Amino acid sequence: MRSALFSKSRFSILGLFLLINLVTFALLRVALLAKQWVDIDTPFYQITYAFGMGIIYDVAFYSYFLIPFTLYLLLIPNSLYQKKWHKWFVFSGFLLNLYGLFFLILSEWTFWDEFGVRFNFIAVDYLIYTHEVVQNIIESYPLGKLLTAILIITIACFWLVKSTLAITFYATESFARRAKIAGILFLLPIFSYFAIGKTTYQFSQNTYLNEVAANGAYQFFSAFRNNELDYRHFYRLGDDETLSAQIKTELGANGDGLYNIKREIKGQGVEKRLNIVLITVESLSADYLTKFGNTQKITPFMDEWFKEGALFTNFYAVGTRTIRGLEALTLSIPPTAGQSIVKRPDNEKLFNLGYVLAQRGYDTAFLYGGRGYFDNMNAFYSGNGYRIVDQTEFTDEEMTFKNAWGVSDDVIFNRTIKEADKDFAENKPFFFQIMTTTNHRPYTYPEGKIDIPSGSRKEGGVKYTDFAIREFIKTAKTKPWFDNTIFVMVADHCAGSARKTELPVDKYQIPLFIYAPKHVLAVENKTLSSQIDVAPTILGLLNLNYESQFYGQDIFKMSPEKGRALVSNYQKLGLFKDNKLVILSPQQKISVVEEPLGKHLDLKSDSQPDLVSDAMSYYQSADYIWTHRLSRY
Repeated sequence: MRSALFSKSRFSILGLFLLINLVTFALLRVALLAKQWVDIDTPFYQITYAFGMGIIYDVAFYSYFLIPFTLYLLLIPNSLYQKKWHKWFVFSGFLLNLYGLFFLILSEWTFWDEFGVRFNFIAVDYLIYTHEVVQNIIESYPLGKLLTAILIITIACFWLVKSTLAITFYATESFARRAKIAGILFLLPIFSYFAIGKTTYQFSQNTYLNEVAANGAYQFFSAFRNNELDYRHFYRLGDDETLSAQIKTELGANGDGLYNIKREIKGQGVEKRLNIVLITVESLSADYLTKFGNTQKITPFMDEWFKEGALFTNFYAVGTRTIRGLEALTLSIPPTAGQSIVKRPDNEKLFNLGYVLAQRGYDTAFLYGGRGYFDNMNAFYSGNGYRIVDQTEFTDEEMTFKNAWGVSDDVIFNRTIKEADKDFAENKPFFFQIMTTTNHRPYTYPEGKIDIPSGSRKEGGVKYTDFAIREFIKTAKTKPWFDNTIFVMVADHCAGSARKTELPVDKYQIPLFIYAPKHVLAVENKTLSSQIDVAPTILGLLNLNYESQFYGQDIFKMSPEKGRALVSNYQKLGLFKDNKLVILSPQQKISVVEEPLGKHLDLKSDSQPDLVSDAMSYYQSADYIWTHRLSRY
């Protein structure tokens, strides 16, 4: 009977592997349930439901996994399918996939052992930090013995099903019959995509039981798509009412409702209808500049330019990637756990700097030297009210130089001049948010402009950016709109943040410079601040009255003792204040570092309750506002 069943169709191979998957995933659930049994205080029917939900997720994952195999079985003709060499080819593939399945189970178990959950964005993030992760595994587990054990289990399992698998090679099916079966199988992933959400498995109040119901492989790929890390599961939580009151006090908000940070900002004086050009420079660390100790003289223009406006010398990036910087500059919010909001789904119509200015008739545009589909920048900015000008908008005449990342900085600045001229001719104020690309590997740019050969080293990228900004400002000074324009220059992040410490604050320091000879005095501001403060500082220069949802504050109006900076990577969230750094980490960990720019002494978190509470109020409120969609317009 078994022979007859499996000899009817070659697609029985997929059914056999599905059966093995379901049994294996079920055994893993039993093991995870046993491991957390003392924490699962729920009725038995909920445990049964968890296993039923688990089967749904297992099949959903498998439905995606089988797509290429279904296509292969559909297309290969009977004459080739039944060849002896093909039989051994399939055997080898089946054996390899079995090993992959059991390796996945081992990986899930070790991940659960550390974090108490299925795969999520941390697992995705591990792909970025390969060296650290592999080294950690080697030092933490007897890897050789475990991999050998997996191999033995794989061979044993294959031996048990080998005869059943061999029977499928006797099946002879017409292409029409194969197409019908394949069509049905292709419907499964389509149904799974629309019917199963990323949180469908969260049916219980018991988090562990929800995680037992999930499928780790499915969650792993879902993390790729959704780019989020569940703050309330991984980070230590404070009382929401207490933290809500605290962050409201910090920001001067007094409205009703949990984490309602909306408040009225009153401009000091008559509103100014000035243009804004916000230049975000790729990877411009503070230590590239003479003012911050560099001796290479690779920023000759900026070194002199900084004497003509407001230079902020105690200013920090919030993260380590461009999209983190853009997120903070545009939305003025703390960095949320996991991926940047720029890359997340459902990130449209968020309260932002461009929105405030667009409400006052500004032409609000995002100008990028590369292709804006990268890192979802075009979708994010267009979804939040910006007009997009990226590499695809340039004419052949404009595009005098480009590399893998985009056009050289002089090209994007020349286009900015044209956009400004056009708006001025139409008597329309403009807000241009520019993202440069030259100061990025491979550091190539037009030859003959600076004394460092193109593509030779990163210092050349910095010096060419300095040259391009010089030419931009030189041209802008000849324009009728120059006197009524505020130029803001800031970096997106530092050139590198790798250090032995968790969050090396000194590797987050970047320059912020505001230049408008008719409106901004030459001054050096030493108030501790970060990228979330740029938007309210710009609006403060315009004396705008507006309802704010920003976390940042006008740096010009901040007292030095109120200064603070937010710094982060994907998992660790920091608050730098009073020469101490609080770090919130997954697994509800909190650490405090004294003198992070100097001796770097570790303190007990309970010795700094007020500072820890400050950090929690920023990040817990930001997560709540995002998940509850409170910052929409």
